[in-house]
Amino acid sequence: MTPTRRSVLLSVGAVGAATALGGVLTGPAAAADGTWDSPRSANGWAMDPDAVGSFRVEGSPATVRLHRAAAPVLLHVARRWHYEVIPLRGSRHVLGHRTDRAVGAAYESNYLSGSAIALLGAGDGLWPHQEAVVRDILADCGGVVRWGTDLSPADACHFQIDVGPDAKALRRLTEIFHARSVHHDGPRPGAVEDPATPERRAGARRLAKAQARN
Repeated sequence: MTPTRRSVLLSVGAVGAATALGGVLTGPAAAADGTWDSPRSANGWAMDPDAVGSFRVEGSPATVRLHRAAAPVLLHVARRWHYEVIPLRGSRHVLGHRTDRAVGAAYESNYLSGSAIALLGAGDGLWPHQEAVVRDILADCGGVVRWGTDLSPADACHFQIDVGPDAKALRRLTEIFHARSVHHDGPRPGAVEDPATPERRAGARRLAKAQARN
């Protein structure tokens, strides 16, 4: 019998889940029982509840709690996901800051600092054209954001800030997105350059290769 796309994706997901249950807890802050016991998440962000706020994902009915310094970039990712990949039907489709320190992988600790976001709806994986859009979103973020598909265990719903809170790249990107916003004569909501142009596709491929080496 020829395997279907769904059966292949489910088998891959089962392998990933088995790997996670097998103890893929990386980093010195992950205790033996899977509890994150560091005051900082894996990407170096402090866990400060006072730095977390609630934000609406533009164009959708969803709201999400994020670190205020991470919010402009992660909300850009969420907005483009909503418009171009999978619509976010409500707040239950977006996960941000959490306080439960149980983690299955080190990168999950980034939710504890509010510097990661999960955009649900990709449980069965993404089609190639959707993945191409996500790669373009990552290129739009200039390496500041990493996609969970490129982490271990892979998670297509996960996006995280991949630099520290004081990184110049984060500050520059935040300023760019601020200048683009509709409140400052930027493009209308959902308006982006065509991700299928040769230049943007080449940029997305370069970033994917660079992040794969790190």
